[in-house]
Amino acid sequence: MAIDNATAVFEFLLIGISNYPEWRVTFFTLVLITYLSTLLGNGLIIFLIYFDPHLHTPMYFFLTNLSFLDLCYGTASMPQALVHCFSTHPYLSYPQCLTQMSVLLVLATAECLLLAVMAYDRMVAISNPLRYSVIMNGPVCVWLAATSWGASLVLTAMLLLSLQLHFCEANIINHFVCEILSLLKLACSDTSLNELMILTTGIFTLFLPFGLVLLSYVQIATTVLRIRSAQGRLKAFSTCGSHLTMVTIFYGATISMYMKPHSKSSPDQNKFISVFYGALTPMLNPLIYSLRNKDVRGAMRKVMAKRT
Repeated sequence: MAIDNATAVFEFLLIGISNYPEWRVTFFTLVLITYLSTLLGNGLIIFLIYFDPHLHTPMYFFLTNLSFLDLCYGTASMPQALVHCFSTHPYLSYPQCLTQMSVLLVLATAECLLLAVMAYDRMVAISNPLRYSVIMNGPVCVWLAATSWGASLVLTAMLLLSLQLHFCEANIINHFVCEILSLLKLACSDTSLNELMILTTGIFTLFLPFGLVLLSYVQIATTVLRIRSAQGRLKAFSTCGSHLTMVTIFYGATISMYMKPHSKSSPDQNKFISVFYGALTPMLNPLIYSLRNKDVRGAMRKVMAKRT
């Protein structure tokens, strides 16, 4: 990104919760609980999947990637929010801001793509169980995960390389972290090209993956409806329903934030929408995808029995 030398901005002031001083203690407590829960839940999932051979399957391979993503995303944003909560000068230098924004973009993009891959994996497992091990073999799983990570790096690099922002004297970011939309609002140069790039990359990282997720769950629902056992159908719909709810929250929050005209976006609204995909989903993903699963609970009992 370029900076106008005449009015160069070398640091940014993150407002965060400063506009609501009466909520600082409550906000700090909630963020701390959320971050610790994110660390504990996702770290436990990675530990159990690594040490239990019975969990070395495609589904849990992708869950390991998702848990690692959520750990990194939470660590890249929440500790800073905690530190800045009671800080009188919550500043970030320009390189720190750019680094944080880049890391968060890569991780969020990778999660968008990975959720689509996980939905496809579940569709194959439920719709074509006899050929599941053949279709989702080891090399295919590694390729799908690597493609998600690689595509996120490429798409983020394209977006960042297109940024040619000139900042004037304003350096106040109305957000908890350095976020691309907030930076665009500070720019005193034309940002129409940047907004077009955000829309273009959003099609590949939000609309297409979310469409694939919905198609996968439609196929899953069609297969489940053929199950003769009412109890089996109820169990399948309960599991798929919770998964689809979390996916809808994640994609819905990001789409509502990045895919609407920037002239109609509200900084305060965007700031709190980001809590849903930046804090809530990393905390709840382990519970929704894994800790309710009998295989994971079995692995946890084995580990506790060994320690005993």
